[in-house]
Formats: sequence, C-alpha cells, structure tokens
Amino acid sequence: MTEEAAGEDTFISHLVELRDRLVKASIGIAIACAALFFWPGPSQVYDLLAAPMVASLPAGSTMIATGVISPFLVPMKVTLLLAFIIALPWVFYQLWAFVAPGLYAHEKRLVLPLVISSSLLFIGGVAFCYFFVFGRVFQFIGEFAPKSIAVTPDIENYLDFVMSMCLAFGATFEVPVVVVILVRMGIVSIAKLKEIRSYVIVGAFVIAAIVTPPDVVSQLALAIPMCLLYELGILVAPMFARITRAPQDA
Repeated sequence: MTEEAAGEDTFISHLVELRDRLVKASIGIAIACAALFFWPGPSQVYDLLAAPMVASLPAGSTMIATGVISPFLVPMKVTLLLAFIIALPWVFYQLWAFVAPGLYAHEKRLVLPLVISSSLLFIGGVAFCYFFVFGRVFQFIGEFAPKSIAVTPDIENYLDFVMSMCLAFGATFEVPVVVVILVRMGIVSIAKLKEIRSYVIVGAFVIAAIVTPPDVVSQLALAIPMCLLYELGILVAPMFARITRAPQDA
C-alpha cells in the first residue's frame, strides 16, 4: 500500500469514527428527550422554564402565543434544549473518546478532567442564570413598566431571550477551562494572565453589556462571576500543567 493510499484510508477511518461518535451523541440526546416527553412532558417543562417570568408578572397577567403553532412548537423546542443540557456530559464524553486515541498518556490526564469540568461549568452557568438571574432581572424590568402597559410577554420571544441568556452564562462559565488550556499549551503564562487582569475585568463588563439586557442587575450577574472564574482559572492552571507534563519535561 502506498503512503498516499494509507493516508486516505486513515482519513476515511477518522470520518467513520467521527460519524459513529456523532450518532452516539445524538442517541443520548434523543433518549433524554424521550424521557422528558414521557415525564414530566413538554407542557410542564415549559411551565418550569416560564416560572420566573410568570412570578414577576402583575396579578392576573399571563404569557401569550401570537403564532398559530407556537403553543405546540415552543414547548417542543424547550424540551429539546433541556434534553441537550442533560445529555451534555455524554456529548462531551463522545468528543473525548474521539480525540483520545491520538493523545499521549500525559495529555489524556488533562482531557478527561476538562471534559468533566466543562460539562459541570456549563450546566452550572445555566443553573445560575435560571435560579439567580432570571427572577431578579424580570422583577427589575417589571418595576420599570408603566402602569398603563399590560405586560403579556410572547412565549416565542421569551424562549429566544432565555436561550440567549442561558447560552451566554453557560459559555462564560467556561472561562477557567479556557485559561487552563491556554496555559497548558504555552500560549500564555500565569504571570501574563495576572498582568492583564485589569483588562480582563474591563472586557468582562463589556461582554456583559453586549450579551445581556440593558439593566445593571443582569450585567453585574454576568461580569462578576466571569471575573471570579478567571481568578479560579489562574489558581488551578499551574496544577493542571504540572500533572499533565510530559515525562521528559518532568
């Protein structure tokens, strides 16, 4: 077999492996989605998601659906989103299993903790957004609503807002993972990270101002955890770099 043919065969085998991992990840999401359809059901899942908004509405107010199929389609989307979050550790594991064969033993000691921590941090960001941020943001916004306006949010607009906020908080909670990877790959040093701390703080507040609603509560709720997680990344990065050092470097 020629070198070119061997390279092509290896490339095809990698594509097949990637396909199998994507299928397994999709099956995990489908199983989680089926379980949510069985219990508690799409309607109850959406009611749970809408609880912070409903609690902040004036007495007697409810959310509305302006689309014909919105009462059916929106709960389905919410159920699928929740299924993806539940299956996220399985999805990350499939990603790790795909790249693991090409890693050295000392590199594998880094990847698996990163997969676990990435899953937990993303889920933690979403949970922080739902349990801590939503109630305060909706209450803050409701207090500024004129008495002459009937507050009846549309369920599709609410879903878009919730998805963007959960994605923003889930992604920003990955800051420690990003810091660890940058340090381990030698792209930036711990000393440099400490040196640019003030710029990172400013950048955190700029990002929070862009991705959150124009209110102080949600911006602080995103910027402050981002800064604290950056400090956490600086603390744990040396430990990860030490335990994943190559034998010849050690």
